[in-house]
Amino acid sequence: MKKQKLINQIILCTFFSIFCGLIIFPFWLLVSASLSDSASLLETGYRIIPKPLDLSAYGYIMRNPQQILNAYGITFTFSVTSMVFGVLLMAMIAYPLSRSGLKGRNAINFYLYFTMLFSGGLVPTYIIISSVLHLNNTLWVYILPGLISPWYVFMMRTFFAGIPDAIMESARIDGASEYKILFGIVIPLSKPVLATVALFVFLAKWNDWNTALIYITDSKLYSLQYLLQKMVEDINILKENATVSAINDLSKLPTETVRMAMAVVAAGPALIVFPFFQKYFVKGLTVGSVKG
Repeated sequence: MKKQKLINQIILCTFFSIFCGLIIFPFWLLVSASLSDSASLLETGYRIIPKPLDLSAYGYIMRNPQQILNAYGITFTFSVTSMVFGVLLMAMIAYPLSRSGLKGRNAINFYLYFTMLFSGGLVPTYIIISSVLHLNNTLWVYILPGLISPWYVFMMRTFFAGIPDAIMESARIDGASEYKILFGIVIPLSKPVLATVALFVFLAKWNDWNTALIYITDSKLYSLQYLLQKMVEDINILKENATVSAINDLSKLPTETVRMAMAVVAAGPALIVFPFFQKYFVKGLTVGSVKG
């Protein structure tokens, strides 16, 4: 019996080791390509170990380190701020909707659901954000629009509905207010779903480049993703410009490797953040989906 259990564990460990290797391998190739010479990469393709080792792609990205660090700071600031305030506000919406005694509950649910099906469109949204709210070229344009997602509200609502009513009733008998119940009982018991939503919000904001493209003209407020995209566009423009190429040797610009290096630079912080949410991530998804 013990021998069979040991064999099963070996098979299971072997399977997941291979599976993890298949997941890690593409990212390893990405890192290897970013450390390769652009010419050799085009000639020989991707290698597990870069030959020759070349840091010119990272040198190109970091040619203006202050700009990169500023973009990192801006992106980290609005990502974390959106995550904290977004989760807090969505939890405050989801909690009353999870209680069956709320008057107008179905109407509010339908209103939230309706916004998932239809939107005002890009032009009306731009007019409201730039001309009415005057958020363009401010840090708030990254934070306030899209701060609340109906999908995440429904996910939280489903999770909150699974918390026994007896716990809340006993708190009400002891004189606890609804705010006390929410922040003292419901939120501490809902760490899985809150961590899951927080991770999704953080990743969505971290990877946001479209907002800067539409609403930001001040280079000091560029997000990291948009700044990296502009670097790639600058390389392409320089290579296509015949007059400039006559003066400078643009053939040595590491176009392909710069793209790989940018992917590494952009993905790094997200990979660091994920382990802190990992233990809650799967539970938050499965509980919210099964009870929905």
